[in-house]
Amino acid sequence: MKISDYQIFVLGTPWRNLTYFRLELEDGTHGWGEARILAKTHTVVEFLKEVRRHIVGHDVYDIEDLYRRFMLLDFGVAGEVTMSGLALVEMAAWDCIGKLAKQPVYKLIGGKIRDRIPAYANGWYTVERTPEAFAQAAEKVIAKGYLGLKFDPFGNGDLELSREEFHRSIELIEAVHSVTGKSLQIYLEMHGRFAPHQAIEIAKAVEKINPAWIEEPCRPEDLGALQKVAQHTHLPIATGERLYTASQYRDLFSLRCVDIIQPDINHCGGLLEVKKIASTAETFNVMVAPHNVGGIISTTAAIHLMATLRNGKVLEHFNDFADEQVKLAGSPYPEVVDGHFSLPEGPGWGVEIDVDFLRENAAPVVDGVIRDRGLNMFVNPEWNKRKG
Repeated sequence: MKISDYQIFVLGTPWRNLTYFRLELEDGTHGWGEARILAKTHTVVEFLKEVRRHIVGHDVYDIEDLYRRFMLLDFGVAGEVTMSGLALVEMAAWDCIGKLAKQPVYKLIGGKIRDRIPAYANGWYTVERTPEAFAQAAEKVIAKGYLGLKFDPFGNGDLELSREEFHRSIELIEAVHSVTGKSLQIYLEMHGRFAPHQAIEIAKAVEKINPAWIEEPCRPEDLGALQKVAQHTHLPIATGERLYTASQYRDLFSLRCVDIIQPDINHCGGLLEVKKIASTAETFNVMVAPHNVGGIISTTAAIHLMATLRNGKVLEHFNDFADEQVKLAGSPYPEVVDGHFSLPEGPGWGVEIDVDFLRENAAPVVDGVIRDRGLNMFVNPEWNKRKG
């Protein structure tokens, strides 16, 4: 079944754009991909126009050859832009394949091993950086029934914190723990901020509250720094949202310095490539908790993936607390109930997109370029408010 055409839509929010890719087949079947690309949305959209030769006219079933066309035939080494563009096409192809087969995608990639996917909340701490405000915000997550929550309390910290900021950050963590207690898991986000010595000091300071993991303690490309941190704490370490290829994970696994990987379907070439990376992780007894900052398609695709993983741990979710309007981009939206996502029903992803909503809420274009503010989290001390 040949691919005949495609369309691209960009849904805007103050701090992130969600790019939607609609793939069309010669028989009229269509499928959707979605990605969140901070500060590079316009670049990815233009890239997808340029590689039309790798998309139109090819058989939608040939996922492996799609990967080959993007990764090998243009000769360069793929990075975030190429892998995100590939992911958009690949995800849309799977949606089409599921519709053609009249089956949900998870049944086509190994079938389910669970009926529900545990979830944790992110994006909930868009408040002042005070212990009282963070504690009150955490109580709203508890009220929603989540099993855990993740947050970065470190302001615009970079490599090292001042003594004042170090103690302030620890106070924020302790304030959240004071209301979550044993009822919710705390996932501590570091966003690759720190030099190893600072990450180790923070890890030792929070060991008493036993967070479920510390995430990206050091720059993601510096695996030696990550290894040093792992040698000085018993806390689980998670990383991987900014690793885009299987070869990068290969080097990570060989060091035995990670407990949970967080590949993002948006940036890692799509569903099948992440499935392969997760399978390799299982051979190293490493668990998988996909990074997910997306909307209806990204979240639903991650649920399909998690349903099939023997080493799946938990799935991230933003849209109950940050930019809830993105839920209106399609239906049915995969809501979190009693701390879990349910498996999607219907062929493909099992959802349909409201194109009118995407058009009505399109990201603004300034001087011919799609506006993409990003988080600027290493400069802006109030980036957590996610106002762009």
